[in-house]
Amino acid sequence: MDFYRRMEKVCERIPYGKAATYGQIALLCGCPKNARQVGYALSHRQLGGVPAHRIVNARGFLSGAGAFQRPGLQRELLEAEGVDVSEEGRVDLRKDGWKNTWQEAEELRLLFEREGI
Repeated sequence: MDFYRRMEKVCERIPYGKAATYGQIALLCGCPKNARQVGYALSHRQLGGVPAHRIVNARGFLSGAGAFQRPGLQRELLEAEGVDVSEEGRVDLRKDGWKNTWQEAEELRLLFEREGI
């Protein structure tokens, strides 16, 4: 299994104007305990052009500057998509979180199987 290739496929599906969590990405990759690995990949820019700004921690807090060229960029990108970010740097996941469906999860699983990842 190539976790990073799976991550790319999952992250590409995060809808415009929504945020996902590290744990949600790891779960959709089939590795629910690998949330830290998701963060590592993003902070070390190991993925191509995935929308890293749409990924926040489990409580909705922004990732921090590690994955971005400058501080505040993640907030700017999210707000440009219509996502509300509180003054403390938190996204309301109930309102702006990606609520992926079971069908989307199954489609990803089948995609991973087809591509051998």
